[in-house]
Amino acid sequence: GERHDGYVESGDTVVTWCVGHLVTMSYPEKYDARYKKWSLDTLPFIPTVFKYEIIPDVSKQFKIVSGLLEREDIGTIYVCTDSGREGEYIYRLVEMMSGPKVAQKDRRRVWIDSFTEEEIGRGIREAKDLSAYDNLSESAFLRAKEDYLMGINFSRLLTLKYGNEITNYLKTKWSAVSVGRVMTCVLGMVVRREREIRSFVKTPFYRVLGTFGGIEAEWKAVKGSAYQGSPKLYKENGFKERADAEALIAELKKTDPYEGIVTEISRRKEKKNAPLLYNLAELQNDCSRMYKI
Repeated sequence: GERHDGYVESGDTVVTWCVGHLVTMSYPEKYDARYKKWSLDTLPFIPTVFKYEIIPDVSKQFKIVSGLLEREDIGTIYVCTDSGREGEYIYRLVEMMSGPKVAQKDRRRVWIDSFTEEEIGRGIREAKDLSAYDNLSESAFLRAKEDYLMGINFSRLLTLKYGNEITNYLKTKWSAVSVGRVMTCVLGMVVRREREIRSFVKTPFYRVLGTFGGIEAEWKAVKGSAYQGSPKLYKENGFKERADAEALIAELKKTDPYEGIVTEISRRKEKKNAPLLYNLAELQNDCSRMYKI
């Protein structure tokens, strides 16, 4: 096909792309100029109808995509954005901001889970009507509104309430407190874990080991043992107090020589399959871990 600016066209097919999000939710000041100033008087900010706008940096690509969606000679639209809530949202926003005729065309959703040629072919052949994914679209819009309302209202509230204290403590210029539906919870989990680590106190415990004909064995309070569930134990193979461990050793030494009974010996051969080839997510995980990519 011939390459054009922002799309490729051949005899009967046009391929275009979104560069991530092309449309976003408008900031409060687009609803009313008085929201530009952060103030407790204008909180909570909960619009009844949400406003959207084209992201300025990618407005050129938006015009290309929406122009193609509206083109008279294009009858069927295959939506091939990522198979997931966010991918669904990216396309639905573009359609929403395009002309009303787009919604009357035959729109089909290509849903694939890998980029092999056969999977892409299957996805196009079996593409369902876009309406089959309306619930997913609704959940994406709802998630975005929830993020937006949470972020805007709580960021403003906490900044107004604690911004000065934080700025004074950090000795920086004015700083905003960012609050997010996900990031704040995750940050909380990290902080809580870090506090646990910092306040961790090492606890020594005492194990009892014995040698039987060259085999080193470890004593454990197994089922039926006199020590099972005893408060003297730190865990099943160790005592909290050294004296209790010494007492057990003294008790065992009364029987000399002490005989151990071998109840089971097991040997087995295992076959291990070679690991599967990488999928994209695992490859990203490893690159992130090893090369900080």
